[in-house]
Amino acid sequence: MTHFTNDHLEKIRAEFIPPGHGSITPSYVEYARGALIRDVEGNEFIDFAGGIGVMNVGHSHPKVVKAIKDQAEKFTHTCFMVMPYPQTVELARKLCNITPGSFAKRALFINSGAEAVENAVKIARYHTQRPAIIAFENGYHGRTLLTMTLTSKVKPYKFGFGPFAPEIYRMPYAYCYRCPFGLEYPGCDVVCADHLKEFFISHVAPEKTAAVIAEPIMGEGGFITPPPEYFPKLVNICSDHGILFIADEIQTGMGRTGKMFAMEHWNLAPDLVTVAKSLAAGMPLSAVVGKKEIMETVHPFGLGGTYGGNPVACAASLAVMEIFEQENLLQAAQNLGHKVKKHFDDFQSEYEFIGEVRGLGPMLAMELVEDRQTKEPAADKAKALVKFCHEKGLIILACGNFGNVIRTLMPLVITDEQLNRGLAILEEGLRFFSK
Repeated sequence: MTHFTNDHLEKIRAEFIPPGHGSITPSYVEYARGALIRDVEGNEFIDFAGGIGVMNVGHSHPKVVKAIKDQAEKFTHTCFMVMPYPQTVELARKLCNITPGSFAKRALFINSGAEAVENAVKIARYHTQRPAIIAFENGYHGRTLLTMTLTSKVKPYKFGFGPFAPEIYRMPYAYCYRCPFGLEYPGCDVVCADHLKEFFISHVAPEKTAAVIAEPIMGEGGFITPPPEYFPKLVNICSDHGILFIADEIQTGMGRTGKMFAMEHWNLAPDLVTVAKSLAAGMPLSAVVGKKEIMETVHPFGLGGTYGGNPVACAASLAVMEIFEQENLLQAAQNLGHKVKKHFDDFQSEYEFIGEVRGLGPMLAMELVEDRQTKEPAADKAKALVKFCHEKGLIILACGNFGNVIRTLMPLVITDEQLNRGLAILEEGLRFFSK
């Protein structure tokens, strides 16, 4: 392959790729392994982004690479709906066994997180014969017509792309740092969950509501982490009204929070779970896993897609399952979470513009503010910090409706040396912008 510089590739990109498909950094990747990335000019970066939560087992894990190669040499596609293959069946068995709930389950495979959400909504509507879906402020579920309707943030995800899908309703979430009800936890008695009962009066009747969909920890919305009472209350209200609860575990799943799935932190088993991102270590694969009686409602061939459950992607996912089992990755995730949390807590003590540290396991974030009293979002500072870190050799992401939250999605296999080096760069940036 011709050797390119980053600048040269940027010029070619500007000529052939629309600006709507943007990138956070101007560096083009040549090689990645574990938690390290090297660009086409030989610059090395520590990866705290993980392809936006896709690389939990690390870049180019040998077991994943071997599984992809072995399967590609056999066949790459026949379409599961035409001539099925064992990889998808075996993966369905494994995924049904590891998702929350001891009840019988079924798994549907498609290609992307947005497709998983679309299909979960389809299944919920079919099963309940109700049209309405309730989503949440600050939530993110994708960029397709239905999923960008479910997504809360307008720019850049929804601006100019309407009209949107009907029968989608949005209520406030448990954002304790910026409580939409002006209260403080724990004295609030988690009224944000009980608000669903009032929502049924003023927005949509429960008899018309098919499902409530929520991220256990909001991803793009700012790693907003609800108090422990929130989801038990919310799920109970749904159950009382025959409303399905869909857990969007696309970013929180596959070990990101120190549990295989985040809903395990609350000992809850959703009716439907959407899974993607780290499910197949970078290969395009997603799934909807749900209760047998719900998943089997839909008539034959009512679900599916040409590439859904692709054999190469499923082979990669089976390797991911093996890595979790054999390399004790969940324990590694928990240990990683403790280390990062300690550093973030120390950062918050040192730097006044860190308003809150939140998250579970290694899915952690710092919300940056101009003033701790007013909580004015420090979006410009977060953006500048991301740029500073990139220039020093660390890839890290901002998120949140205001763009003022710094989040961590590093591979769970990151070494202590790489982690400490990355955290040192991050602290250097925090120190620089605290002046």
